[in-house]
Amino acid sequence: MEHGPLGARPVSPGAGGPEDISSLIAAMMREVPDFPEPGVAFKDLTPILADAQGLAAVTDALAETARGADLVAGIDARGFLLGAAVALRLGTGVLAIRKGGKLPPPVYSETYALEYGTATLEIPADGLAIGGRNVLVIDDVLATGGTAAAAVKLLQHAGATVTGAAMLLELTALGGRDLLEPLPVTSLHRV
Repeated sequence: MEHGPLGARPVSPGAGGPEDISSLIAAMMREVPDFPEPGVAFKDLTPILADAQGLAAVTDALAETARGADLVAGIDARGFLLGAAVALRLGTGVLAIRKGGKLPPPVYSETYALEYGTATLEIPADGLAIGGRNVLVIDDVLATGGTAAAAVKLLQHAGATVTGAAMLLELTALGGRDLLEPLPVTSLHRV
């Protein structure tokens, strides 16, 4: 087996448990100090997504959290990549949850609070038959939880049942998991 970036040895898809996936993510994740502002240590997951074995391993681990989902929803933008990979693995479709203003009307939308201001998520209001569907929400990082909670509310407003949320990385100090309770939340790596 070839070694991935930074000398990490990716695990074979399905070969290890949660500790192996967490170790893989920790080894392949790149930390960028003082980005996007001084004092912040940005967690760059790009090396994992760019490595075939790393991507396969996290895709399999995220797919194991499906809990009967028949549709995967990926949150803009890296959630699109992970969501599509997981949907392919599960044999389901994938729904892109877009940032506001990116879709033509009509749309379902959900506006939520940010530290300084608000943001909006949207999905098409027609042409989709998601009412009654069981949906797994996927994103790359769970931080404060505002975006994931808005995605869940948006899907519920459209008539879907959200079966859970799955993230590659969770920044535990920011408490985002609390906003998603009682929904089952899986994070492959927590820091």
